[in-house]
Amino acid sequence: MDSNSHIIAWGSGEDGQLGIGNNEEKEWVCVVKALHHQRVRSVVAGSRNSLAICHDGKLFTWGWNQRGTLGHPPETKTENIPSQVKALANVQIVQAAIGGWHCLAVDDQGRAYAWGGNEYGQCGEEPERKDDTGRPLRRDIMIPQRCAHKLVVRQVAAGGTHSVVLTREGHVWTWGQPWPPGDISQPIPVQGLSGLNLVDIAAGGWHSTALTDEGEVYGWGRGEHGRLGFGDSDKSSKMLPQKVQLLAGEDIIQVSCGGTHSVALTRDGRIFSFGRGDHGRLGYGRKVTTGQPMEVPINIPPPQSSNDNATEGHWIAKLVACGGRHTLAIVDWEVEESRD
Repeated sequence: MDSNSHIIAWGSGEDGQLGIGNNEEKEWVCVVKALHHQRVRSVVAGSRNSLAICHDGKLFTWGWNQRGTLGHPPETKTENIPSQVKALANVQIVQAAIGGWHCLAVDDQGRAYAWGGNEYGQCGEEPERKDDTGRPLRRDIMIPQRCAHKLVVRQVAAGGTHSVVLTREGHVWTWGQPWPPGDISQPIPVQGLSGLNLVDIAAGGWHSTALTDEGEVYGWGRGEHGRLGFGDSDKSSKMLPQKVQLLAGEDIIQVSCGGTHSVALTRDGRIFSFGRGDHGRLGYGRKVTTGQPMEVPINIPPPQSSNDNATEGHWIAKLVACGGRHTLAIVDWEVEESRD
């Protein structure tokens, strides 16, 4: 990346999910230096791991890998430095998602891929065996493989144990263990979004969101901790998608859902976060839990100038990503116009 762009991370780092070469927790933003020489187009955060997609279609992963969530058989329990997913080296990955124990990706041809945990069918395969009580046994998919074969996919989203896709026709489908209807291994359509022109989707631990072309956010699923953004007085669960009124008028262009928190990005580069606040995942400098969307301050030093004169400006966010207990963003330095 050029000197005026950085990958930044904050929150829990116990599994190496911050990608900073150690497993420390960070309450304030810090720079992921290992990706500085890659032309990164997007970043994604999962429950305990993270990934980055480059402009040339390469996919890098880091964090927890006990169940194949990094796209290769685990050699160590955690990896705190990004590495490339070689199984997808021959396709051009354009977008990806990380859930609790599984990951999804889509290439430039609209083909979807899945890997990691599949005990609830979240990778698109029927779980093979069940124990004596009828519960599905864990079946991990270590190497990425195709899923949702009949759909031409625009975007994928991975929740804790469920998957969501937005097709090129503008329809939303889900499978795995979404809340509701239960365990399913093949895609079914999400009700309540007809008539909307959808441009973005996200999936969290037990909640999901959809974004319209007019910057409106719709959320559904479990509402504990205020993760749906309906305010501190309404943390109830929603069976069908409902509009997030507290973000109305903010012109949202992207939403990301974590395990129990969510983040929204505005067109002018501001970040709003809401939901569970411990581990510093909301980025306010204090560990508050709230259903009220609040702006995240981007308090990192300006980039080093090539001359002695400090350039006046401010950081603006270009992309956000929520993990289980941490958050990532890409920020650019925007130079303020001279008043002379």
